[in-house]
Amino acid sequence: MALNRVHLVGRAGLDPEMKYFESGKMVCNFTLAVNRRTSNRDEPPDWFDLEMWDKTAEVAKNYVKKGKEIGVIGSLRIESWRDRTTGEERSKPVIRVDQLVLLRSRRDSEGSSDYRDDF
Repeated sequence: MALNRVHLVGRAGLDPEMKYFESGKMVCNFTLAVNRRTSNRDEPPDWFDLEMWDKTAEVAKNYVKKGKEIGVIGSLRIESWRDRTTGEERSKPVIRVDQLVLLRSRRDSEGSSDYRDDF
């Protein structure tokens, strides 16, 4: 049995960047900062590159801003390419998001109750 599922909760590192294709498809990319479960608050977060398509991308474009807390469920894939300047093979892990959960932003948590929408 093969299983490739990733569940993460963190804060958007940037506003989502959208790309539109002639076919009508759209893709959204941005980073997610995830704190580790340690008692050391000085430890930096782990950063993940996220990729969302179509309806999920549109929701991210409309509702996710830098600093917004979100949850994502998706799969891990390794993106590979050849560096144009050095010619070396490069790769990076990317989370392809199937489900986006909007949680509270820092501003939302100052005066409202829990907010959660699943897309």
